[in-house]
Amino acid sequence: MEKIKMTTPLVEMDGDEMTRILWKMIKEELLLPFVDLKTEYYDLGLEYRNETNDQVTFDSAEATKKYGVAVKCATITPNAARMPEYHLKEMWKSPNGTIRAILDGTVFRAPIIVKGIEPYVKNWKKPITIARHAYGDVYKGVEMKIPAAGKTELVYTNEAGEETRELIHDFKGAGIIQGMHNLNESIESFARSCFNFALDTKQDLWFATKDTISKKYDHTFKDIFAEIFEAEYKEKFDEAGIEYFYTLIDDAVARVMRSEGGYIWACKNYDGDVMSDMVATAFGSLSMMTSVLASPQGYYEYEAAHGTVQRHYYKYLKGEETSTNPIATIFAWSGALRKRGELDKLPELMEFADKLEKACIDTIENGEMTGDLYLISTLENKKKLNTEEFIMAIRKTLEGLM
Repeated sequence: MEKIKMTTPLVEMDGDEMTRILWKMIKEELLLPFVDLKTEYYDLGLEYRNETNDQVTFDSAEATKKYGVAVKCATITPNAARMPEYHLKEMWKSPNGTIRAILDGTVFRAPIIVKGIEPYVKNWKKPITIARHAYGDVYKGVEMKIPAAGKTELVYTNEAGEETRELIHDFKGAGIIQGMHNLNESIESFARSCFNFALDTKQDLWFATKDTISKKYDHTFKDIFAEIFEAEYKEKFDEAGIEYFYTLIDDAVARVMRSEGGYIWACKNYDGDVMSDMVATAFGSLSMMTSVLASPQGYYEYEAAHGTVQRHYYKYLKGEETSTNPIATIFAWSGALRKRGELDKLPELMEFADKLEKACIDTIENGEMTGDLYLISTLENKKKLNTEEFIMAIRKTLEGLM
């Protein structure tokens, strides 16, 4: 069979631990036999990030701006325990956070639904995609412990030196305070990324804050979304037959639990952090969750929502058998290839991405799966495969589809 041609490279960001092992196997067994793969390769493994003083992370993000589409393996964000293990010069920042900031992107996470892995919420029939605004709020909060009685204020000093003050609280004893901020520019990028992604995927978009309580902070989010939607997206949404819907965050939670799914739920930073884990767990498995970083400028970076599967990697190093689920990492590749095909007008590449995903789902629904899915699958005739066996089973299914 003649290999499918690519015209523009993908940015390929390699990663760490067990997912790095999966990455190589996926390329060798599921991609290279079928696609004349063109990538610009960046090694985001922790050793090389350390060797380059993390410059490779910045270079990979700039390459994504150049080529428009990237695919990323899971990477380690080091903690204190990793410092001696990897002989690190310093505790390098999260590559995801660095790339997200450079691309000014929003993270969209959606579950991969297969027969036999039943959502814990019985009426959920379609994926719920969480869009998380990944800037500011509590994640850039400034905190202070108040030791005793005293007055605390918010103070804004403009460039002319004029002050505006707002009383936070007149403490009568010990307490705590926190200051949070966000940027109109970042909220605008978040809104446009969400509206564009909704149009790309032909899904309704929900957005929720607590503007009735936070009449300036949260209300600004609501207002910016509404203004951009009316000015730039309302007609496009009408043409696409999709809806933009705003409600309060507590009402959104209730509606989500009653719904059948099939929409994008845009959340502020903390809400998105919490709700993405809730949705992932409720759909059955974090290993079956995709993640796309999309920017309003049209840059896309695809990855698995999970981490590097450290525990399995240590077993692998000892020569022990592993049964690691590669599905979300395969879907990162298929998502990137599909987007590359869409941008370059290569229908064969888009069709291959569809077939690769179908091969994954068909293999699981035929009862062949890794240990994590075996434990929760309701299929009667199921078989637990190790990592290599499962990838080879997917390849066999894929060959049948080709």
